[in-house]
Amino acid sequence: MPRHFAIVPAAGSGSRFGAEKPKQYLDLLGRPLIFHTLAALVACPDIERVWVVLVPDDPWWHRYDWSELGAKLETVACGGATRAESVGNGLGAAAMVAADDDWILVHDAARPCLDQAMLTRLFAELADDPVGGILAVPVADTVKRADAAQRVAATEPRDGLWQAQTPQMFRHGLLRAALASSRAVTDEAGAVEAMGLAPKLVRGDVTNLKVTWPADLALAAMILRARK
Repeated sequence: MPRHFAIVPAAGSGSRFGAEKPKQYLDLLGRPLIFHTLAALVACPDIERVWVVLVPDDPWWHRYDWSELGAKLETVACGGATRAESVGNGLGAAAMVAADDDWILVHDAARPCLDQAMLTRLFAELADDPVGGILAVPVADTVKRADAAQRVAATEPRDGLWQAQTPQMFRHGLLRAALASSRAVTDEAGAVEAMGLAPKLVRGDVTNLKVTWPADLALAAMILRARK
């Protein structure tokens, strides 16, 4: 049976958030934000190992105690200038133990509200899929396209539109090949799509939000508190 591994690219600075330190280290319920992200992954019995991809000179990681997350967690200091580069380097590290046919889950460091039900659904729906896929939610709001003056240029039909989330789950060999040929993509599915393949959309949940703005951090805290 193919095994499951996870990669969490955590080499970004979170510049849009505007904080003094990378957003993955911001406080969320008394822990660094990324702690909650990693806790969800290591708690999954089907995931054998979780690699966190850090920048080589990351000054923050070693300021915190990660021992509670257990032996599944490993760090690799090979983060790159882009997400694709960081994930590609992480896949290279994973190649020491992962076979081409094993599954790799790539999950955002700043998406701390992933739960086990989402992972169970992702594994179940992709178990025999020839391509792989991603968690996503249908777009619920009306979508406007802006012009240069930030006025409405057009209203876009939302039928068939989905908002991509993570984890994004693909075979190790396929994902390495895809990212090697498509470095400018903003997510792993985009690299797979560039190979002419169609990843499957697996219904996620709006609670699986990515912390991008300060208000998102407060919302993530509310979601995690409610689960407890």
